Amino acid sequence: MTTAPLVSVLTPVYNGERYLAECIESVLRQTYPHWEYVIVDNASTDRTPEIIAGYTAREPRIRVHRNPELVPVVANHNIALRHIAPEAAWCKFVSADDLLFPECLEKMVALGRDCPSAGVIAAYQQKGPDVIVVGLPYPSPVTSGRVVGRASLLGRLSVFGNPTAHMLRADLVRVRDPFYDESILHADEASCYDLLQTTDLGFVHQVLTYQRVHRGTITHSVARRLNTFLLAHMKMVKAYGPVYLSAEEYERVVRERMASYYRYLARALLTSARREIWQYHTTELAALGFRVRRRAVARAMLAETVRAARAPGRNMGNLIRLVRSRRASEDVGWHDWWAPTGFEPISDSRP
Repeated sequence: MTTAPLVSVLTPVYNGERYLAECIESVLRQTYPHWEYVIVDNASTDRTPEIIAGYTAREPRIRVHRNPELVPVVANHNIALRHIAPEAAWCKFVSADDLLFPECLEKMVALGRDCPSAGVIAAYQQKGPDVIVVGLPYPSPVTSGRVVGRASLLGRLSVFGNPTAHMLRADLVRVRDPFYDESILHADEASCYDLLQTTDLGFVHQVLTYQRVHRGTITHSVARRLNTFLLAHMKMVKAYGPVYLSAEEYERVVRERMASYYRYLARALLTSARREIWQYHTTELAALGFRVRRRAVARAMLAETVRAARAPGRNMGNLIRLVRSRRASEDVGWHDWWAPTGFEPISDSRP
């Protein structure tokens, strides 16, 4: 008789009292019973420890580790991965403010058993009212990792989602310590590129996870303020572009991403956060070998002004909001207009 694979479900949490109980309940409601649940409390100062204790008292499959002091968010994810069970076949994050739908583990594990070449299993994810993680045609249960990596860098696929959206093969995690690159806030996506160099992507064509959107997340408070998405994507292009792309494709991606960067920096200079944004991006880009040319930023600013003048009804209002808003970079409603993330499609990206 074949033993059902064990899944180590992981929740790193810091001061998560508002949504943590809902998150834990979503794990307890899984139709797949062969799991353990590791909650890593990152030295929380709210009711988080009390909430966790209430569940560990009645559910023996829940283990808890409490950090003696606060560590950065990505470091806490690495700590969680070091606590997966030795016999676990898969590890599955669920962020403390996110949810797993009841069939999540069952569907992902089933696909993993059918597709042994898969190192990452993903599925559609609901983010607020929208469904994200898109791009693979139905049914496509398994796709070459090389194909997925190339298409993702070209902006033709978005299948990784946040850590809640995908599941990782545990043996691949154990041989990488630290698993996540702690210098990248979006290290979860970088890890997918790393794994797909030698494995495939399994994909379940169902909505299996829910990502909550609220102002208390690290994504909103830090990533949106500084647009860390764009820089993280450039780091991934630098690291994995030569692996997945031809030399011509790599040059085109770098060229178009830097053009987007100049447009973004030109707009950012109109906001109250301009000094922080400029320092963050120019310093980090220089470290990657991408020098920001001030003349190119000036040309981009001129182009934005001309574009707004030619279609004032559509563009001028947004430019005025950039200038007037004291917290422009945190405005969710028009974030995508003024701050490209690096995931937009590259022109002429042929299959």
